[in-house]
Amino acid sequence: MTNSPLRPAVAVSDVPLTTRLEQSPALVLAIAVLGISFAAPLIRLSSAPALAIATWRLGFAMVIIGMLLVVTGGWRAWRGMTRSHVMLSVGAGALLAMHFWSWNVSLQYTTVAASVSLVSMQPIIIAIISARWLNERASGGQWIAIVLAVVGAVVIGWADVPAGGSAEAKSRALLGDALALVGAVTGALYYLIGRRVRPTLPLWPYVGLVYGAAFVVCLSLALVTQTPLGPQPPRELAIFAGLAIGPMLLGHTAMNWALAHLPAYVVNLTTLGEPVGATLLAALLPGIAEVPGPWTLFGGALVLTGVVLATRRRGA
Repeated sequence: MTNSPLRPAVAVSDVPLTTRLEQSPALVLAIAVLGISFAAPLIRLSSAPALAIATWRLGFAMVIIGMLLVVTGGWRAWRGMTRSHVMLSVGAGALLAMHFWSWNVSLQYTTVAASVSLVSMQPIIIAIISARWLNERASGGQWIAIVLAVVGAVVIGWADVPAGGSAEAKSRALLGDALALVGAVTGALYYLIGRRVRPTLPLWPYVGLVYGAAFVVCLSLALVTQTPLGPQPPRELAIFAGLAIGPMLLGHTAMNWALAHLPAYVVNLTTLGEPVGATLLAALLPGIAEVPGPWTLFGGALVLTGVVLATRRRGA
């Protein structure tokens, strides 16, 4: 009886980065949450119109993605796409544009904490539609966790309505909350389409098509509504570039990568960690200085509890 030769140990550094990421999608999602947490504070610091912010953000991102597609030849993947996948990808881009517009406008009427938390109600929408459209059903424990997180988001949203303020102040806060909910619906549909198309299309060709369609929609809306796009001062351009690099390329692109490996409701549920990061940044940045109140903190605790329970049950 002979002993089989021992295999040499493989160092972690010898494992390709893409392989390590595929084995640990949770790491990618953590990077994504970090990236998108900068979106609301950066938008709040900008004085540009909502459509201008979204258009410039997507424009900067498309410059980088366009160069990657040309250098790597990734654009050739478009040739093998079916007509239905092309239409779905373009539709996802249009939904992303509407998501950016409604959410950006909501930040002009309500607080960062309320806007980010209400727009993060996407998981419950995704879980319902995923069961029928994608045949991906959340477990009973995940449903409890999702509902808990959504309740936390609602608590934060209602905490934003001034108790003793004027009727106009209350109306503005509620309008901002309503726009954030529109952003939740359009964002949910955007993620669902990504889960449908991404497993059949590489990352950069997919986001190039989706972000490109979103840029065209935002640019068209800006021209129709005569929203001024430029010239922009250097401070605004720096904010737009930051939105493209952080929330767009690190945040949304990492989420789109994960959609090829995990159900849409699992990927999207992790975005509920964004209110924590965004609220902390909004409290620390001198230009915003929004200190969360006790109800906001309580709602945030419910959100985080729901996220932890859902991801633990999934094993992510």
